[in-house]
Amino acid sequence: MNLQMPLEAVKGVGEKTAEQLHAAGLDTVYDLITFLPRAYEDFSEVVAIADIRPGKHTIKAHCEKVEIKRVRRGMTVTTAVLSDGTAKLNAVWFNQPYRAAQLKGDDEYYFSGTYEFSYNRYQLTNPSAEKVSDMPVSTDRIVPIYRAIKGLKSQLVRKLLIELRPFVRILPDPLPADIVTSQNLLPYAEALLALHFPKDARDIERARDRLAFDEMFDLLLAAELNKQSHAQLTGWHIPFDKKAVQEFVAGLPFQLTDAQRRAAWEIIQDFEREIPMNRLLQGDVGSGKTVVAGLAARQAASVGFQSAIMAPTEILASQHAETLTNLLQPFGVSVGLLTGSVKGKARQELYKQIASGGVDVVVGTHALIQDAVEFHRLGFVVIDEQHRFGVAQRQQLLHKSERMPHLLAMTATPIPRSLALTVYGELDISVLNERPKGRKPILTKLWSPNSRSQLYDLIEEQLAKGRQAYVICSLIDDNADNELKSVQAEYKKLRVGPFKHRQIGLLHGKLKPAEKEAVMADFASGKTDILVSTTVVEVGVDVPNATVIMIENADRFGLAQLHQLRGRVGRSEHQSYCYLVMSDSKAPSKRLREIEKSNDGFYLAQVDLDLRGPGEIYGRAQHGDLNLQVATLGDTKLIARAQREAKDFVAAKRDLLQYKQLANQVERYQRLTKLN
Repeated sequence: MNLQMPLEAVKGVGEKTAEQLHAAGLDTVYDLITFLPRAYEDFSEVVAIADIRPGKHTIKAHCEKVEIKRVRRGMTVTTAVLSDGTAKLNAVWFNQPYRAAQLKGDDEYYFSGTYEFSYNRYQLTNPSAEKVSDMPVSTDRIVPIYRAIKGLKSQLVRKLLIELRPFVRILPDPLPADIVTSQNLLPYAEALLALHFPKDARDIERARDRLAFDEMFDLLLAAELNKQSHAQLTGWHIPFDKKAVQEFVAGLPFQLTDAQRRAAWEIIQDFEREIPMNRLLQGDVGSGKTVVAGLAARQAASVGFQSAIMAPTEILASQHAETLTNLLQPFGVSVGLLTGSVKGKARQELYKQIASGGVDVVVGTHALIQDAVEFHRLGFVVIDEQHRFGVAQRQQLLHKSERMPHLLAMTATPIPRSLALTVYGELDISVLNERPKGRKPILTKLWSPNSRSQLYDLIEEQLAKGRQAYVICSLIDDNADNELKSVQAEYKKLRVGPFKHRQIGLLHGKLKPAEKEAVMADFASGKTDILVSTTVVEVGVDVPNATVIMIENADRFGLAQLHQLRGRVGRSEHQSYCYLVMSDSKAPSKRLREIEKSNDGFYLAQVDLDLRGPGEIYGRAQHGDLNLQVATLGDTKLIARAQREAKDFVAAKRDLLQYKQLANQVERYQRLTKLN
């Protein structure tokens, strides 16, 4: 037996069982033994029937009588009378007719389930039943409950793990022995056994601490090794041109915030080092990240280097190009825009200009990474909303330079420090946590759905002043079983109802890219008054004339996402408003009250992290990729412990290949998080 063996090699796994396991993503022995319980039920104490009270219990009894009744089409009820010599009780199973055959004869069984008052009598409902003569899998102990992926039953997982128990006992420890000792951790094999076969709650707690440490150590060691390999690279030396930077800042129609000045200075210092910059610029919505990128591009252009700025959508790339043209053109810095819409002669001409160095700053979408694009001297790369691009796409852009260019990744999702250190461990981090001067805080208010007509009056007031509005819903199609508002239903309702005299646009993820761009362009140019949309407008859409956003079913969103959506307004000197409409008229939660009180995205992200977990901030898919079953990215103490050990491991120049299982996990994380 070894960790990579297919589960078909385990006793009890036939063709049908193998199909169930594969459907749940469990293919190898390693997959199964690291498939950890999501919860536990305590059936460790056996009680006499005479002493039983309502609640979850295990009894040891034999079956005196069993019968099956068909109560309606397709529904069966199996009832048994159980006795242990002290008293008798009834047990009932719904749609489990096989119990009748199982319980025939004089065998003694452990029955574990809930003793409750139901159908006018006390009974044991849907208990598990296992022969005392067999080794109990689901009774007479603390019972682990596993995730029911694709209908996978916990009982099956428990049964197979009993087969693997002797193998788990002799598993080698993936961590170096000195780390296990210094961190006072349970040995790996003991921890796995304690989670699958716990003796008590303390057992589970110590085991979880061990595996949480492993997960965090693997992730942070990967980040340290990425950082170390990055430090071996040679980048372009871009010397500080003080005069060029001072002229740029003096020419701005507004004053830079202190946070912008700090971030720009960190970038300029990175430019002067031989090791290429690898920096994340985190900016709260509307904090002015593009200006910081523009200042850095001006600095690069002043000493003969080109910059490439890649954005996830055409509309965002166009907005960046427009902003940067206004900022840079007065200094003779040329800006080119390369997207799917640029075709024919114009595209070929732009290719020539980029290759000859005639364009200093190239802004674009994925079009930038096509083979046809060749740069003259690419020194600086900016990737906006970097988590939306795959690692391979980022690498393609970085490879368009004969030396590794300086990299600035930007994100408008405020990430708490603990989460940023872990997810972006190999990056230096700059934070923009101030709004540009002159911008008013967005006024946010929670609304009951019963007050919608008053809310429409407030929106109409803004439209009458020549402003624009967003209405955000969370589903695309109507669903009779779902009370969430769909964008299509809302769009129809507003067009024939309160806003029939207004131009209304509709935007959602099922539209083709060209259709989305057209809808957004109409809204950006003021052709439409109201944009009814799903959360596709969450990041990067900049329409300064939009001053009101109404979010339906706001209680179904995470705080970080609500804050992102709210950031679509408040992008000019006009007072802006965010109206959060609840799903029902119940009192709003404490969590939602926080967004009414605070405009600080970093504070709200921390609240979300504490209350809902990292998936809400970093995006469900990415957090799923991290494959954290036990560790949480909000556990700052755990992160500090694991980070210290990871740094020591790298500093001591230890050979990772000596620890095969650790090396596999670390390599996976390196691929997942690596930027270069």
